[in-house]
Amino acid sequence: MEEEAQVPSYFLCPISLQLMKDPVTLATGITYDRDSIQRWWQLAGGRHNTCPVSNLTLPDSAQLTPNLTLLRLIQVWLAAANSETGETPLPTTKISPVDAAHVAELLVDAGEHPLPALRRLRSIVAGSEHGKRCVEEAPGVVDFLASVIVGEENGDGFESSRVCDEALGILRSIQVGERGLAVLVARNPGIVESLTATLRRRREERNRSRDDAVHLLNQILGALPRHRLASLDEELFREVVRALQDRVSTKAALHLLVSASRSGRNRVKASLAGAVGALVEILLEEPERRPCELALVAMDRACRCAEGRAGLLAHAAGVAAVAKRMLCARVSETASERAVSVLWSVARHTATPRVVREMMQVGAVGKLCLVLQAEYSGEKSKEKARDILKWHAAAWRRSPCLSPHLQISYPSL
Repeated sequence: MEEEAQVPSYFLCPISLQLMKDPVTLATGITYDRDSIQRWWQLAGGRHNTCPVSNLTLPDSAQLTPNLTLLRLIQVWLAAANSETGETPLPTTKISPVDAAHVAELLVDAGEHPLPALRRLRSIVAGSEHGKRCVEEAPGVVDFLASVIVGEENGDGFESSRVCDEALGILRSIQVGERGLAVLVARNPGIVESLTATLRRRREERNRSRDDAVHLLNQILGALPRHRLASLDEELFREVVRALQDRVSTKAALHLLVSASRSGRNRVKASLAGAVGALVEILLEEPERRPCELALVAMDRACRCAEGRAGLLAHAAGVAAVAKRMLCARVSETASERAVSVLWSVARHTATPRVVREMMQVGAVGKLCLVLQAEYSGEKSKEKARDILKWHAAAWRRSPCLSPHLQISYPSL
């Protein structure tokens, strides 16, 4: 059996002891793999930059100079090793340093051959933090990706969809920043509608594009000015509700609803789209804490309008699901306050005899009494719980099963 090709020691990174893919030289003259030295500095907590071999402290603006000569030697050695053994002892993909110029070339190529160029950009973003930063800092990248997404509807079917999917994945992966998002929206006013259309078209497909679109919409809505936020189309909320029902990027979709519901108009649109019913299902089924907390925040805002309260009461388990989350170990104190606030809105504005009876039957009244007794309950929660109990004391006092408990917990009833 032939021996495996031995890697020359000067091809190995002094930190990882692995073949270098992107060799860079420090001011000390010592060469490392780029990802390894950057990870070394990150582990130092950003306090200082040192050369691991010489232990010399480098200036804050330490330069990483690509060692192109060593890179070519590694490429030649790889090719020779493969030709001799007929096997693939080590990765043989072309190793080339990524920089702003390389990204700029790919953007130019994307004009004529968008799919291969975007796939290469996506691999760069996924390959290393250095590559990701190069893409983020390259001029025109965000505008180009947004133009691809906005232009999908005018494309030629399947090919255009694949190009859009790549652009979605890249744009979601890179850090655009609040200011960058504001510029993106200003230069591409149709971006929200295009992402909504992407959600609609990808509804039956099992790929990541729907997930990416929800995440991007969540980021973009956070950067929209108030007047733009209030004019969101109803279709957006229908697609977000479907994403919640299908458990597509649940947390991002919930964040989106919370952000959009800053506007009273959007609360109505979301409620008419069935958002409250979907939120109830999350409270009933979701085992994780954070989605339940976000669902309660979104539900509290939705129930400030008549349509939202109607959506809650239309669900057979709506009141029970909210009551279950009060003083629940699986949610925070703030989320418990939101649950009380939801019941307060219902008790104040939609308290029919049936609803009042249901609150008693599902244990909501008992939970409200516990809110008054719990030392860790906030003052706002206690005040709202007290309001609810006062408003409907007559109906609940007549209950033979709860009357003693109420008299002890809340003597003024």
